[in-house]
Amino acid sequence: MKVEARVFYIVAVFAILMSAIYGYMTHQMSGYGIEPVGVVALVLTAGLAFLAGSYLQFVARRIEPRPEDREDAEISDGSGELGFFSPGSYWPIGLAASAGMAGLALAFFHIWLLVIAIVMLLIAIGGLVFEYHTGPNHE
Repeated sequence: MKVEARVFYIVAVFAILMSAIYGYMTHQMSGYGIEPVGVVALVLTAGLAFLAGSYLQFVARRIEPRPEDREDAEISDGSGELGFFSPGSYWPIGLAASAGMAGLALAFFHIWLLVIAIVMLLIAIGGLVFEYHTGPNHE
């Protein structure tokens, strides 16, 4: 998790530097001063990246180092089963369609369509989460 935290920290520093450059350039090149929306968006991007990086660093301290985090790790240290991945599922298609419908409903401000999309979204999320759930009594 340390590697991922460093990536987010680099993104945060980059966004802070770009916000300073963006503010300076908009002040110099426009006759209206600093353009505040872009500067605020870049600063908030840096804040979100710093938040994610600090969370990952916090988690990295509490778990044992993964092969990606160790300098002396071999390629074979990372071998083995990584988890279960569904070989074929139609739920992501329904999830994408319902999220797209919700976006269209918000864009055109159709409340009735938004309600339908949210219901479809909840059904698709439930189907995706419980796709392989067999119950407490099955092995």
